[in-house]
Amino acid sequence: MKVLIADDEPLARDRLARLVNQLPDCQLLDEQAANGQQALELCQRLQPDILLLDIQMPVLDGLEVAATLDQQANPPAIIFCTAHDEFALPAFAVNALGYLVKPVRMEALQQAVERVARLQRHTPIQGKTERPAGRTHISAKTHKGIECIALADIFYFQAEHKYVTIHHRNGETLIDDSLKALEAEFPDLLIRIHRSTLVNQTFIERLERSESGQQQLFLQHLAEPLNVSRRHVSKVRELMQRL
Repeated sequence: MKVLIADDEPLARDRLARLVNQLPDCQLLDEQAANGQQALELCQRLQPDILLLDIQMPVLDGLEVAATLDQQANPPAIIFCTAHDEFALPAFAVNALGYLVKPVRMEALQQAVERVARLQRHTPIQGKTERPAGRTHISAKTHKGIECIALADIFYFQAEHKYVTIHHRNGETLIDDSLKALEAEFPDLLIRIHRSTLVNQTFIERLERSESGQQQLFLQHLAEPLNVSRRHVSKVRELMQRL
């Protein structure tokens, strides 16, 4: 994947360049952008797969750059790299696929790039990331502040009492959304397997019957299966035949 860096600070560009050069399957483009206008021009000319984008830059800021690119056909996947954490919600409003706070850690950058790669594998356009319509992240108020969880990292949603828990790559998070609202918003991504459980279709691995006769759904990266109610078994089987 071709990676372009846009940051008005030379030291920040150099540090990101060193990190990108350590990532497998990533090709750092020789040219870099020092302001928002340059970022747009280089994206047009070089067609990067990923844009590592600062927010506070001269001429055009990162949010303006992202909003402009979001209106174009086949824009690069945008990963914001910024010293400020208060722009997270506006960043995801322009369909950013990552939001990293400086100093950017290698582990965090690698996870963001891997998220882009996973989305690319599920797009019909080779070599480009086609962003899904609507939200790409679920936001939640936690003790850390506002936490944004990428849909691509969510295994399943589970309702218990009055709360819905997201089970994702980095743990569990409580949200205010209802299962009914999530199911209606993401019909092509989520499937209901139980009145209290919505599963990300991307991670479905296999359906098996337990010794007790209970149908259980196994998901990639998870050791424990999820129970599938009798009401939803046929729908799950039909989906798996199409996957």
